Amino acid sequence: MSRSFVLSLAASLLALVAAAPASAADVAVYEDPAPVVAASNTDVVIELGLGGRITPKYEGSKDYEVSPFPIIGLGYLNIPGVLEIGSLSPQGGGLSIGPSFGYTGERESRDYDELTGLSDVDATYEAGLKLGYEWQYAEIYGAARYAFGGGEGFVGEVGANVIARPTAEIELKAGPFASFASEDYTEAYFGVSAADSLSSGLDAYDPDGGFKSVGVAASARYEFRPDWFLNADASYSRFVGDAKDSPIVDVGDENQYTFGLGLSKRFSLDLF
Repeated sequence: MSRSFVLSLAASLLALVAAAPASAADVAVYEDPAPVVAASNTDVVIELGLGGRITPKYEGSKDYEVSPFPIIGLGYLNIPGVLEIGSLSPQGGGLSIGPSFGYTGERESRDYDELTGLSDVDATYEAGLKLGYEWQYAEIYGAARYAFGGGEGFVGEVGANVIARPTAEIELKAGPFASFASEDYTEAYFGVSAADSLSSGLDAYDPDGGFKSVGVAASARYEFRPDWFLNADASYSRFVGDAKDSPIVDVGDENQYTFGLGLSKRFSLDLF
């Protein structure tokens, strides 16, 4: 799957989601509604769904693949007398906290001519938390996950977005982000041992941890019926630091793209 195809598909589908409403009422200028006062028996608002994502086949790859990904979000949590986070408003706002997951498939050197001779890397699983704070037109966020399997250590990202809501059903976000990884993870995906150097012809390389990439991301979200959402997102990033200097990136691509499209549903629960 070529990079130009990924970019073309991402631009087309993001535009489709953003332009979804077609009636005159839908395209009128949207003004923020009055605050929504939800029933006092709502303790948790959670969003669950499933989508597909186009990503590089491995860290630094010039080729792409499609894989499934879960959509899990915690919009509101109220433990009476203990804490209250998030917002009951459909537009969100305030402090948010939720799970953050990641997955990187197995890297087998025999599948890629440019990696012939390198040791294989098993699939890596990531689990952690994402924190954010949202105002009316902007947000900041950060996520940290523990990685285990083929790559081990801590990974995550920090970023900020501007937010636009041209209609009551559409939410658009865009902004910069930076990703990071600890040394053990970076060694697994960007390092070349002395033995691998002899068998692959790539220079031996022992990277440190730190910031791994910087980039920009955009997302579009359309509530096509109450509590049902169509979600699209795309990103571009470029490796920095020790990751950028890796021989594995030299034979691959330092520019990385992703695109995702998914369907989700929001649930309101009374737990306490």
